[in-house]
Amino acid sequence: MDIIHIIAVELGATQAQITAAVEMLDDGATVPFIARYRKEATGGLDDTQLRTLEERLTYLRELEARKQTVLKSIEEQGKLSDGLREQIEACDNKTALEDLYLPYKPKRRTKAQIAREHGLQPLADVLLAEQPQDVEAAAAPFINENVPDSKAALDGARAILMEQFAEDAELIGMLREKLWREAEIHAQVIAGEEEKGEKFKDYFDHREPVRTMPSHRALAVLRGRNEGILQTALKYQPDDTPITEQSEYEQIIAKQFGIDSENKWLRDTVRLTWRAKIFLSLELEAFNRLKENADTDAITVFARNLKDLLLAAPAGRLTTLGLDPGYRNGVKCAVVDDTGKLLDTVIVYLHQENQMLATLGRLIKQHHVKLIAIGNGTASRETDKIAAELVKAMPEMGLHKIVVSEAGASIYSASELAAKEFPDLDVSLRGAVSIARRLQDPLAELVKIDPKSIGVGQYQHDVNQSQLAKSLDAVVEDCVNAVGVDVNTASVPLLARISGLNNTLAHNIVAYRDEHGAFDSRKKLLKVPRLGEKTFEQAAGFLRINGGKEPLDTSAVHPEAYPVVAKMLADKDISAAGLIGNREQIKQIKPSDYTTEQFGLPTVLDILAELEKPGRDPRGEFQTAIFAEGVNEIKDLQVGMILEGVVSNVANFGAFVDIGVHQDGLVHISALSDKFVQDPREVVKAGDVVKVKVLEVDAARKRIALTMRLDDTPETAKRSGRPSENGAAGSASARNNNRNERGTRNHPRDKQPHNSAMADAFAKLKR
Repeated sequence: MDIIHIIAVELGATQAQITAAVEMLDDGATVPFIARYRKEATGGLDDTQLRTLEERLTYLRELEARKQTVLKSIEEQGKLSDGLREQIEACDNKTALEDLYLPYKPKRRTKAQIAREHGLQPLADVLLAEQPQDVEAAAAPFINENVPDSKAALDGARAILMEQFAEDAELIGMLREKLWREAEIHAQVIAGEEEKGEKFKDYFDHREPVRTMPSHRALAVLRGRNEGILQTALKYQPDDTPITEQSEYEQIIAKQFGIDSENKWLRDTVRLTWRAKIFLSLELEAFNRLKENADTDAITVFARNLKDLLLAAPAGRLTTLGLDPGYRNGVKCAVVDDTGKLLDTVIVYLHQENQMLATLGRLIKQHHVKLIAIGNGTASRETDKIAAELVKAMPEMGLHKIVVSEAGASIYSASELAAKEFPDLDVSLRGAVSIARRLQDPLAELVKIDPKSIGVGQYQHDVNQSQLAKSLDAVVEDCVNAVGVDVNTASVPLLARISGLNNTLAHNIVAYRDEHGAFDSRKKLLKVPRLGEKTFEQAAGFLRINGGKEPLDTSAVHPEAYPVVAKMLADKDISAAGLIGNREQIKQIKPSDYTTEQFGLPTVLDILAELEKPGRDPRGEFQTAIFAEGVNEIKDLQVGMILEGVVSNVANFGAFVDIGVHQDGLVHISALSDKFVQDPREVVKAGDVVKVKVLEVDAARKRIALTMRLDDTPETAKRSGRPSENGAAGSASARNNNRNERGTRNHPRDKQPHNSAMADAFAKLKR
C-alpha cells in the first residue's frame, strides 16, 4: 500500500506535497509551523489539510503494522497462500483486514472446531457440494464414538458450515454494506420508564434509516439506551414479514455458496447463520459505526464552535472589573489592570444596593476601570442592572458593561494553576479574575481551562473522550499560533500551546523572564534552559517581542527570513522602522526580486503582508449585543418580538441564540436564511450578534423558537416545517427531526455554565 499516494488522492494534492509534509512531521515539526513557514515545500497545504493528513497518516501506518501482524500469524499456521497475501496487502481499511483474518484468528474452541475434531468436515463438504435431499443417509457413515447418531452428525456439520459462511470475507463485506444502506434503527421506550425518561419522549417510538441518522439524534437515542430508557434494534425487513420467509440477506448467502432453494436443510442452515450469527454481529457493528460517525460529527461541531470562540475579538487591554454574581454568597469582584494583573478584590451584596454602588464606584475611580465584565450565572440580570446604574452615574469614566460567559470559570478557580497564581486568594474570587480577563482577551484566558469545560458541543460527554480531547487540543494549538503571543506577558498555559513548546519549556521561559527581566529580542530565547535551535525554529515566529532591539520581532516574520527583509531595506536604503507599516514603500517592492531557493513567492508575500501590518491580530473587531430592556425571563417574551442576541452555539440542526433570558432560543437551520442552508455555519458562528424574531414560547418546557427571517410568522413556519407549536414542526417528516432540538436548551444562568458559549464577551462593543 502506497500511503503517500492514498493521502495525496484524498487531499487532492501531489505526492511531492504529501511527502514533504510527512517528512517534516516525522522530523518533529508542528502543524502550525509547517502551515505558516513551509508553504513552498507543501504547496500551501493549510492547517486543516495538515491535520487531516496527520490523522490519516497515523491510521494508515497502524493499518500497515496490523497487516504485518496478520500475515505473520497466518504464515505461522502454514495457511498463507499467495492469493491471500495479495488480498491482505490490498486492504485499505481495518474492517476489511479483520474480515480476511477472521477464519485464521486464534479463538476459543467453537462447536465447529469440535465437530472437525470428530471428523465431520467431510460431511459438511458433501452436504454443501452435493446437496443431497436425504441428509440423514449422508450423515450415517460419520457416526462414531464421539458422534452417537445422525442428528449429532448433522448438528456438527451445520456448525462447520455456519462458521464457514460467517467467515467469508467477501460475503460479510457485501452484507455489511447492504445492511448499512437499507436498515432502519428502531427505538422504543421500555415499559414503565415513560415518566423517568420524559426527556427522551421524542424517541419513545422512533424509526429512521441508520445510514442517514444525524449525529445529534443518534447520540440522543444511544444515551437513552445507555440510561435504560430506550430499547433499540436494527430492522432489515418489515415487521409483518413471515418468520419462515427467506430474506434478501439469506438469499445472498445462499447464492454465494450455490445453495439450491429446494434444499430445506441447507436453507435452514443459511437462516440460522444469518439470524443467529451474522446479523447479530453486523447489528453490533452498525451501532458502533453509527456511534463513531456521530462522534466524528459532534466533535467536528464542537471543534468549529471552539475555534470561533477562541478567535473571538478581544475587548482590549483595558483595566477591567470582573463581577461574579451571586445572591447568598454575594457578588465577587476583582479588578485587573491592562495586563491582567490583579489589583483589588471585594465582595458586595445585591440586597445592600446603596453600599454595593458606593463600593464599586470607589473601585472604578481608584483604578480607572474602563470595562465591567459580568458573569452570566445566577443573579447576572440583577448584577447587570447595578452595573448599568454605575455606567449612567459615572459618564466621565467612559465605562462599558458586558455580560460574559462564566463557563469553566469555576473549574479554573479550583485548578492547580489558579492556586499557584493566587495562593492566598479565595477560590470564589479567582472566578471573578477569570471573568475579567476573558473579556480582555478570551484566547489568553480560555487556554487555562480544559476545552471540554467550555461546553459549546452537543452530547460532548457521550462521544469518544480521547478523540474529543485530541481534536480540541489541536484547535487550541492552531488558534494560539494563528494569533501569536507576547513572550513578555504570556502565561505558562498560553506559551505551552506555542509550536515546539511544552509545559516545561513554558515554565523555563517564564522563570528566565522573572529572573532576568523582559526579553529584548527573539535570539535571547536561546538562553532559556533546554530551548535549543530546533525548538527555536518551531516557536520563534509565533512569539512576539514588543519594544525590543529588533523591530521585526513584533511581527510574524520568522527570524530565518530576516535576511530577506535586510535585502529589501538595503535596496530601498531605508531602516526597518521606516519600512514597517509604510504601505506606499511596500507596494513598490517586487516580490519576485526576493525569491530564493529557500524562500519562494508564498513566503515573500507573507513577509510583505506582515511588514504592511506588523503583528496584526487575525481576530475581528469587538462588539456586543444590546439585550432588550424589561426582557429578563422567558415569561417576558411575546411572539413577534424582534430582539438582538448573541449566537451561543451552532449545531448541525441550527443555532442557539442568547437573547438575555434564562434559556437560549433555537433558530432552526431552515429559519437562518431565505436561501437553502446546508450547514448553519455558512450563515452564523458562535459569538455573532444577530437579530431574531420570536416565533414561539413554551414556558412549561422552557423552549423558545426563533427565526432570523424577520418576515416569518408562526403560520409560515408551520407551513415550511419549521418550529411552531410546542417546538414541533408542521409536518410529520419535520417532527422526526428531533423536536427535542427545536425548543431551547438550558442556559448557564440556570446553573449549567458548561452549556453556554461565551455570550456577549465575544461580540462587538457598540459605542
